[in-house]
Amino acid sequence: MHDSDIPILREFMLRGGSVYFDDFHGPYEWDNLVREMKRVFPDREIVEVPRDHPIFSCFYRIDAYPQVPGLGSFLAGRTWEKGGFVSHLRTILDDNGRMMAFINWNTDMGDGWEWSNAEEYPGYIKFTAMAYRMGINEIVYALTH
Repeated sequence: MHDSDIPILREFMLRGGSVYFDDFHGPYEWDNLVREMKRVFPDREIVEVPRDHPIFSCFYRIDAYPQVPGLGSFLAGRTWEKGGFVSHLRTILDDNGRMMAFINWNTDMGDGWEWSNAEEYPGYIKFTAMAYRMGINEIVYALTH
């Protein structure tokens, strides 16, 4: 981010806005996100979202955070990329405990949505369904909390 972006993003988030990070994998890309978000909120930690958090039940009941492969990974027979073997939902909380950031790490929800109508990849439908359910929960949570 440019230095001028930092105060704008901070104010947006503190006023109730939400940011969504998706389709980044492995330790190198994680370190980049942490470095950039520390510029926005040097005093706040990125935390793992616990499995009993309302985001996993605010619309769909989701028992496990999904690892949705990008289409390239799917075609290669795996769900992970760049050493990102375990998917995580992480966040930065505001002063009231509200999630300001939806950090989908080691997963690619966007590809799940993008390829939902691609009939030539029938095995991908299960990942599309997981991506839509998780995305809908994240949107519903952002709009209601």
